[in-house]
Amino acid sequence: MSQQSHLNEFFEFLRFPSISTDSQHKDAVDSCADWLLAKFRKMGWQPEKHPTPGHPIIVARGETKADRPTVLIYGHYDVQPVDPVEEWDSPPFEPTIKGDKIFCRGATDNKGQHFAHILGVEETLREHGDLPVNVIFLIEGEEEVGSPNLPPFLEQHREELSCDICAVSDTGMIGPGIPTLTYGLRGVACLEFTVRGPKMDLHSGVYGGAVANPAQVVAELVASMHDPDGRITITEFYDQVLPLEKWEREMWAGLPDGDASTLAETGVPALFGEAGYTALEHRWGRPTAEVNGIGGGYQGEGSKTVIPREAMAKLSFRLVPDQDPTAILQLAQRHLEKHCPEGCRIEVELGHSGPAYIMDPHSPPGKAAQNALQKTFSSEPRLIREGGSIPIIQSFKDILGVDTILLGLALPDCQIHAPNESFTITNFEAGIRLNRALLEELAESI
Repeated sequence: MSQQSHLNEFFEFLRFPSISTDSQHKDAVDSCADWLLAKFRKMGWQPEKHPTPGHPIIVARGETKADRPTVLIYGHYDVQPVDPVEEWDSPPFEPTIKGDKIFCRGATDNKGQHFAHILGVEETLREHGDLPVNVIFLIEGEEEVGSPNLPPFLEQHREELSCDICAVSDTGMIGPGIPTLTYGLRGVACLEFTVRGPKMDLHSGVYGGAVANPAQVVAELVASMHDPDGRITITEFYDQVLPLEKWEREMWAGLPDGDASTLAETGVPALFGEAGYTALEHRWGRPTAEVNGIGGGYQGEGSKTVIPREAMAKLSFRLVPDQDPTAILQLAQRHLEKHCPEGCRIEVELGHSGPAYIMDPHSPPGKAAQNALQKTFSSEPRLIREGGSIPIIQSFKDILGVDTILLGLALPDCQIHAPNESFTITNFEAGIRLNRALLEELAESI
């Protein structure tokens, strides 16, 4: 097929507003799943659409031969909401090409990345009538809401999904033309807490100084989680943290200037973080405690002199290998309750969590992935971890017993989860070639 044919199909796929978190888009999510079914049927496969309590899971497999390894390729067809829509330069679900970039919600995260794999398989079948490995595609519609129904699905279909390795393109590249193998992801653990004081908002003149202010308490609790050097002060928080390997620090030190790129990408006036680590080491290999939201009291125009009856904050912790998310949430809850003054009551609600993931990039599948990246981009691959979390990757390990190779095609400026998300045509086409090279390399290595 020509590049234009690939793009035409890709644009059809992108036009579905498959926003999984919004019930108003349930029909669009379902229609998007049906589109994938039709695509696999055009390839001569017999895909399956599995309903879940949320959105459907699509499973498609080619011919299975006993003498070949099996590769499970995972992706997700659901996307993030488009708010704030007024900040988009073009309609969020109408693919728009500007230069080498395709602008559309889902272009990079994750429709473009996994669709390139589908097209790679299709091209190989068209040219050779066969694949060098057995292939199973598993594409879900709930990744953006935490994949709640995928682990039970994996448990239920463990035998049918048996494989030797998983391959996922849902991560990033260091920069244009720099092939990148991600061998680790940080875990995540979330909570929110509410501090309650008086039974009603109080006049700050009449009662100020006599009662604890919940908004101030929330601010103090948030501040209590870090020392002036950026180190997390929660007792036992670092007990299970593994130090970075010497080769990792050397590899990352040889990458383009991570401090400069972090400043440029974020627009902050200066970097912050634990002493003794670079920006990339902070982002990929060290745990964090972050405030995701904070509020309480009057938020309107002008002044309203009150002591609010309650205030709240939402927290997330990014975790590294060997940290247990459940244990970290317990430690955080204990810290907050310990530091809450007697004049207020605190309620802690624990949220979703997932462990960190790490694999050996020097294993046979890891080397096969590096060879495929080298062939595709004609450059030596860089080995990185990423700061984000994909909890389902650890579920593949725990339930199916296999590692996952993460072959990112997202560039730092692609603006996933933000207005004007984009995917380069260059990387879309490279993803097709990468799939073909990867399957050949895996056939020889596992």
